[in-house]
Amino acid sequence: MSKIIDNEVIQSTTAIVTIENVYILIGVMVMFLVVRTLQDKQHPKKLTTALFWFLFGSSFLFGDLSIALFGAPITYLIVGISIIVIALLAGCNLVSMGSYSVLTDEQQTKSSKLLGNKLFIPALMIPVVTVIFTVLLNGVAINNVYLLDQRHLTLASLTIACLLSLLVGWKITGGSPVEAVSESRRLVDSIGWAAILPQMLAMLGGVFIVAQTGDSIKELVTLFIAPDNRFMLVVLYCVGMAFFTMIMGNAFAAFPVMTAGIAMPFLIEGHGASPAPLVALGMYSGYCGTLMTPMAANFNIIPAALLDLKDKYHVIKVQIPTAVTLLAVNIILMYSVVFND
Repeated sequence: MSKIIDNEVIQSTTAIVTIENVYILIGVMVMFLVVRTLQDKQHPKKLTTALFWFLFGSSFLFGDLSIALFGAPITYLIVGISIIVIALLAGCNLVSMGSYSVLTDEQQTKSSKLLGNKLFIPALMIPVVTVIFTVLLNGVAINNVYLLDQRHLTLASLTIACLLSLLVGWKITGGSPVEAVSESRRLVDSIGWAAILPQMLAMLGGVFIVAQTGDSIKELVTLFIAPDNRFMLVVLYCVGMAFFTMIMGNAFAAFPVMTAGIAMPFLIEGHGASPAPLVALGMYSGYCGTLMTPMAANFNIIPAALLDLKDKYHVIKVQIPTAVTLLAVNIILMYSVVFND
């Protein structure tokens, strides 16, 4: 084995586990869910639910395969139309749960007592193995072939970690691959359209960046707040990060827009704020918005679905006081510590 750290070499050298392989694996998994949905004779909305997941999985499965088969990738137009259809299916409530073979409460209790804390091993393996592989396999290659895709090292490591965790889960529970994938259909269906919301919002964030929304926000700020009013600019940046995150569902999507529109021109260039603590507190303010929005489905809606809570917004309601308090603290800290004067 050898370590190659030249960036040009990284870009040109192949890998055993590439991001394209990961996409195909995700596509195959989603298509399996489509087949199982079509086989569910008691599903109330079988065809529309299967179409929803088929369109979602197609972008993963056929994106690179279309290049190999037809010499050209799936066009932006086809992907755009698929997204519109996906949104319509979800918006018209045409995606629903089906019928599943589940254990009785007595069987679940007996199984949990038998397995005990060993149930947590597969879940804990995922972050641990991901970190280990990301650190140890960074730049590791055999005959100029990397073990993991160096451009997407964390994602490749996460994929391997999930597969290893799945193997350990089968060993602990005595289950089978078919049972694992079939159970994933029940979990995905219980979450519903919210499962793909983070990906859709990330795409929307990219649209905002390309549209230079930050410049528009900068011009809008000058209409209502004097550039020398430091405190109000701090309040606007923190609250804006939280509010925009509530809309986008992701602080990373809100960050470049609000930082380009407020932090850079007014606080850093205008008032000499230290960039590192400023943007760190800005991102933290965005996370306050994450706690208060259903758009952050992976944080707030999915846990409610997995825990079978009657009120799917219960997690958000509990988090709001903490989020508002933290946001106020962030404003005070930003105003107090990030300026050099």
